[in-house]
Amino acid sequence: MARYLHTMYRITDFDRSRAFYEALGFEFRRELPIVRNGELEATNYFFGCPGDDAELELTFNHDGRTYDNGTGYGHIAIGVEDLAATLAALSTKGIEPEKPPYRVREGGSLLCFVRDPDDYRIELIERA
Repeated sequence: MARYLHTMYRITDFDRSRAFYEALGFEFRRELPIVRNGELEATNYFFGCPGDDAELELTFNHDGRTYDNGTGYGHIAIGVEDLAATLAALSTKGIEPEKPPYRVREGGSLLCFVRDPDDYRIELIERA
């Protein structure tokens, strides 16, 4: 059984983005720093509409790069109960993960990415 979790795209100014989405009625829910090799690489900011579990994930990369609309889109995420079983079922349809399932950080959820026919990335996250 699948459940829609979030949509992610990149931003260049968190304060402006937060003000805009809060003006639209979104609520700020949490932030998640992404630290690799001891350095802050990015910060994920999660927003949602009150009463709705689905979220918008805005990612700020700390390296100063900019984006156009073509590279600003990241992925959508789908929660699955059993990632191994889901990947086995997808494999029978010729759908393979980009790389084996992994965790972004210690204690984090098991996840992997697949691509749709138009090459958009879809994140599969194991949610028991």
